[in-house]
Amino acid sequence: MSAPRAVNLLTNVARAAIALGVGGSALNASLFTVDGGHKAVLFDRFRGVLDETSGEGTHFLIPVLQKPYIFDVRTRPRSITSVTGTKDLQMVNLTLRVLSKPDPEQLPTIFKTLGIDYDERVLPSIGNEVLKAVVAQFNADQLLTERPHVSALVREALIKRARDFNLLLDDVAITHLSYGAEFSRAVEQKQVAQQEAERSKFVVAKAEQERRAAIVRAEGESEAAKLISEATAAAGSGLIELRRIEASREIASTLSKSRNVVYLPSGNNMLFGLNPSFANN
Repeated sequence: MSAPRAVNLLTNVARAAIALGVGGSALNASLFTVDGGHKAVLFDRFRGVLDETSGEGTHFLIPVLQKPYIFDVRTRPRSITSVTGTKDLQMVNLTLRVLSKPDPEQLPTIFKTLGIDYDERVLPSIGNEVLKAVVAQFNADQLLTERPHVSALVREALIKRARDFNLLLDDVAITHLSYGAEFSRAVEQKQVAQQEAERSKFVVAKAEQERRAAIVRAEGESEAAKLISEATAAAGSGLIELRRIEASREIASTLSKSRNVVYLPSGNNMLFGLNPSFANN
C-alpha cells in the first residue's frame, strides 16, 4: 500500500509543478513593462493598432493576440548634414543639429504611418528639404553675416514641417558651415585684392603728402631767398660779411669741442713754432 501512495503523491506534485509552470508562463506572457521616458503601443491581431497608449509601469495584455511596441518619447539629438547651393550658385556644406521627440498623443498614428524608426525616415528628408529651400534665398556671404536670421528661418520652417509628421522639435541650430574650394579661393583673392587696394591708397596718399611738403619747402626757400636779396640790396655787402662771420664762429665753436682736432700754426716753420728757442738759434 505504501508504494501506490508514494506514486500518487509524486504524480500530484508533478501535476502541481506543471500547473504552476504553465500558470507562471501565462502570467509572464500577459505582462509587459514600460521603462521611464517610454510609452507603449499595443497591436491587436483582431483590432489592429489600439488608440490607447500605455505609460510607465507594468501592464497586462492578451498573450498571442496582442504585442507591445515600445517608443522612446524623450528628446534626442540628431545631426543632419546637407550640401546645398546658395542664391549666387555657390555650394555650401551645412550641419544641422536637431533635438526631437515624437508627440506622445500621436504614437499610434506614428506607428501606423512611419513605424518604429520614424526619425530615420523623416528627419533627414525634411531637414535637407528645409535647408535647401532656406539657403537658396541668400548669397554665400550673407550666410555668415546673417547667420542668426538664417538659423531662425530654418528653425521655424523645420518645426512647422515636422508637425506634419507628429514630431516635436525642441531646438534647431546650424552648428557647422563651410564653403567649397572655389569659393574659398575667391574669398582669399578678394581679400588680397582689397589689401593691395588699401596699399595703393596709402602709397598715393604718401606721394601726395610728399608733393605738398616739397611745395611748401620750395615756397619757404623762395621766400627766404627773396628776403635775403632784399636785405642785401638794402644793406650792401655788410650783411654777407656778417653771415660769414657768424658761420665762422659756429664752425670754430664746433671744432673746439672735438677732441680729435689739432691746431697747427700757419707757415712752414711748424717745429720752430712749437719751441721759440729753436727759432732763436
